Amino acid sequence: MLTLVLLLGGGAAAGCGGRATTHHKPGTGHEEASGSAGTLLTTDDGAGHRLREVPGEGAPRVRLTARPDSEDGWNLQLAVERFDFTPDSTGGAALRGAGHAHLELDGRKLARLYGPWFHLPAAQVSEGAHTLTVRLYADDHTAWAVSGKPIEATIPLTGGGQAAGHGHDATPPTPPPTPAPTPTPGQPSGQAPGQTRGQTPGQAVDRTVTIAVRDGKVSPAPARTELKRGERVALRVTSDRADTLHVHGYDKELTLPAGQEATLVLTVERTGLFEVETHASGLVLTQLVVR
Repeated sequence: MLTLVLLLGGGAAAGCGGRATTHHKPGTGHEEASGSAGTLLTTDDGAGHRLREVPGEGAPRVRLTARPDSEDGWNLQLAVERFDFTPDSTGGAALRGAGHAHLELDGRKLARLYGPWFHLPAAQVSEGAHTLTVRLYADDHTAWAVSGKPIEATIPLTGGGQAAGHGHDATPPTPPPTPAPTPTPGQPSGQAPGQTRGQTPGQAVDRTVTIAVRDGKVSPAPARTELKRGERVALRVTSDRADTLHVHGYDKELTLPAGQEATLVLTVERTGLFEVETHASGLVLTQLVVR
């Protein structure tokens, strides 16, 4: 009897000071014996995982971005705040700010994620418009929630065509160069009067996006630019430092002289989500969403 008491006492001490465990009875769920983190709600995430409510102040947050991979599909990045991925304690008690994530495509679970990066193959995304969702879960598989709603992030994703990658053979052909006009006094060589650097004369555009980069900040704040396939977009960028603009998925680049506006005119022939960023500073300027 004394030996049994010592064994039970030692097990309780390990449970309190070591790895969190549920110790739930047979026939009961994880969430019924997972500690006092948050408030367990009767509602679920739509897939049978009950919501675990926490106050909005100091709650975990997640953002999701998808970049076309050079070979196949997309590279997804989960940017989390006040949250740690804990694969070694999955199935244990719910600890605030810890757990894993679920990746869903149109409400269908694709994978359980234990880190900030995931490669999504093109074969898993059928042709057409889709919704990609990432949601945060506790170690006991309950879904973290604020104000009765799961903590999640959602982005659009278009499958099929060339959305899966950005092979060089799919890049629209470059139009023949236009002979440079004779510069006027005080005007840079190769630039026509009233022409912005990097822009071909006479190019009509459907959409113009004007962006300024100053002191490492992008103005206006990076957002999504919605376009239809076949439209022409003009990216007008002014940077206070010399840099290079790069359009992912199209492999288009433009030199950004310090303090001078430069314009890149692009015909969007491929559907998907494509980031526009700077090379030297690594800033995301905008995201082109082509449908």
